Amino acid sequence: MSSDPAAGEAPVDPALRRRGVFLLAGIAGVVLALDLATKIAAVATLEDRDPVTVIDGLFYLTLLRNPGAAWSMATGYTWVLTIVAVVVVGVIIRIARRLVSIGWAIGLGLVLGGALGNLVDRFFRSPGPMRGHVVDMFAVFAPDGSVFPVFNIADSGIACGGILLVLMALRGVEIDGRVGG
Repeated sequence: MSSDPAAGEAPVDPALRRRGVFLLAGIAGVVLALDLATKIAAVATLEDRDPVTVIDGLFYLTLLRNPGAAWSMATGYTWVLTIVAVVVVGVIIRIARRLVSIGWAIGLGLVLGGALGNLVDRFFRSPGPMRGHVVDMFAVFAPDGSVFPVFNIADSGIACGGILLVLMALRGVEIDGRVGG
């Protein structure tokens, strides 16, 4: 979208765009850092260990290496999931230059940080680049993921960011901050 007034749009202050990009980048960085830290801690403390009960019947810590998506879907298509994540990262980076809305910046930052966190695993974990298994460690309701998938910080960022983006879209808030229908 152009900020040219002749195109029928009000000009957008470049400082507002920078604020949106910095917010997106900051949130993505925090999600990525927390994700990497928790994965390193999980591998160091939960490897070859039975699940740890934090709150019986509600929350467990367990180490799972997931080649697929949630509930281990698409386990034979790890390379496809990697390509999809790379495309998502590219699209977010490309549209960031139009970003003014704080809600969109937060949502996209959460999704970007989560996508990058899981991409780190896909590229650098065993069994190899583009096929790496994602480290998951948080289990709710059952320690084996039979009720709800075992997940990580990156997954939470993607899910929460996705929900926020859907809410922004339903409210008619555009990425450039305009509200309309």
